[in-house]
Amino acid sequence: MPPETVQFAHDTSVLSMLFSSGPVVQAVLIILILLSVMTWAITVSKFFQLRRARRESAEFTELFWESRDLERIDDSCRRLSGSPLTQIFGSGYKEFLRILDSVRGGKSNADSRKTELTTIKRALARAEFEEYLKLESGSTFLATVASAAPFIGLFGTVWGIMTAFQGLGTAKSATIQAVAPGISEALIATAVGLAAAIPAAVAFNYVASSLKTFREMMDRFSSDFINLAARDMES
Repeated sequence: MPPETVQFAHDTSVLSMLFSSGPVVQAVLIILILLSVMTWAITVSKFFQLRRARRESAEFTELFWESRDLERIDDSCRRLSGSPLTQIFGSGYKEFLRILDSVRGGKSNADSRKTELTTIKRALARAEFEEYLKLESGSTFLATVASAAPFIGLFGTVWGIMTAFQGLGTAKSATIQAVAPGISEALIATAVGLAAAIPAAVAFNYVASSLKTFREMMDRFSSDFINLAARDMES
């Protein structure tokens, strides 16, 4: 390969254009690269978190319906700490034990039993909200990157094109060869912005869909737990 060809390939490489860009475009690229790295870190973390939660929730649900004995379920589900249903059960069962003695001791009537069930419902709702926040963590960042990264990249591109045309005004010959390198360097910002935004959008949709499923699952479980608690109080 002739030396001129080697030099041309080197000058038009993506890495060469990145380092030869102006300070504003380079700052935009650094921001986008950091956002992309954080996006992938959150995506991988959420994938394993949600997969574990889904697997252990299925196992816990099977155990819950096979046993239907709150004490036995509490002894068996301690190892399923990754499931939000396990955490909700633990919170509700703790409140259930607190009031169980007064119920079995004859210190409870129909009206107080309703109050006690309401207390358990509040404990379940509080635990459900906390577990939802854990599952939701990071999704706001993904949504922000998905919506903002293309505009950040576009800003870098516009700035780079402005710089390229300003340089063209002082050039000896106003030809496409004079402005093309600057424009190609500026377009790198848009490409990197899209490269950061697309995975973030896909990851956010995946997390949002999983959150909807878990929310419905937690609501159904809370109702089932209340029914079992009411049954044990009356027995």
